Amino acid sequence: MKSNIMNVHKISIAIDGPAGAGKSTIAKLIAKTMNLTYIDTGAMYRAITFKILRDHVDLSNEATLIDLLRHTKIDIVNGDILLDNSLITDKLRTPEINQYVSKVAQISVIREKMVELQRHIAMNRSVIMDGRDIGTTVLPNATYKFFITASIEERAQRRYNELCIKGFDQDLLEVQAEIEKRDKLDTERTISPLRKDENAILVDTTGLSIQEVIDKILSYIK
Repeated sequence: MKSNIMNVHKISIAIDGPAGAGKSTIAKLIAKTMNLTYIDTGAMYRAITFKILRDHVDLSNEATLIDLLRHTKIDIVNGDILLDNSLITDKLRTPEINQYVSKVAQISVIREKMVELQRHIAMNRSVIMDGRDIGTTVLPNATYKFFITASIEERAQRRYNELCIKGFDQDLLEVQAEIEKRDKLDTERTISPLRKDENAILVDTTGLSIQEVIDKILSYIK
């Protein structure tokens, strides 16, 4: 049975955490349970990374990036990502995009545009949004804030399993090294670094099933 919380007032739930912690999976299921709009901000950065790689855009040329953003449309429909009106959800979790998305996300003009778009989407609806700077930057006044994490080994195994299912041939240790590199880039970047908001509830998903994590988060939401 879905919650009737949407009929009472507009709410926002911010979920932050490192790569492979299970943010997107958890957020999607909570969105379905509570009838919220799910916004995968990481997928939005992956979408612009996909376009940059596809079009061989020079990341060091700010004028080119500004022009690219001016002519880029990113929409979220039922949890799916549309880039310039084309559905690209199934193209966003490749090893190449995994490698470049953190570099793209550090670029100020791109972050400014994405944050602007994310806030606009959340303005007039009840949302659950996951990413790395939602509770600290994008939705600092979110009704509820959670920081989801897990051990590096478990996060690497999850990402490895995901890649195997999609047919990518990668070594588990390479996947773990890539996640460790991503953690370093995300936590040390100058603009909106990954960190736990002081008001966010910490949820360690190591060893927990998806349902156990969902139940834990829902227990905090009144």
